[in-house]
Amino acid sequence: VQLQASGGGLVQAGGSLKLSCVASGRAFRNYGMGWFRQAPGKEREFVAAVNWSGKIYADSVQGRFIISRDNAENTVYLEMNSLKPEDTAVYYCAQGATAYSNRDARSYKSWGQGTQVTVSS
Repeated sequence: VQLQASGGGLVQAGGSLKLSCVASGRAFRNYGMGWFRQAPGKEREFVAAVNWSGKIYADSVQGRFIISRDNAENTVYLEMNSLKPEDTAVYYCAQGATAYSNRDARSYKSWGQGTQVTVSS
């Protein structure tokens, strides 16, 4: 499967962006999907995931970010609101190895190329 992320850009603090990730291949609906991010000099960290059991978020984005998916379009979204400079990172979408992906990057089998999000203060 190939994942193509888009929607990143430069935004002022307090602003919003919506990321999209389109997956190729069949059976998109059978797999959990997630978003991770990596800031310069830091490790990749979990942001949000959507799977058969619901949605989960990192504490740092809870209440500001919304993950959703459109199975008919093979697309997962990440709506980011009230953005902060510390949200600046490359954002990656990922497809889980099963329907129940979680916060652990090891539960994901495929990764997109990343899209840059920069939040200015």
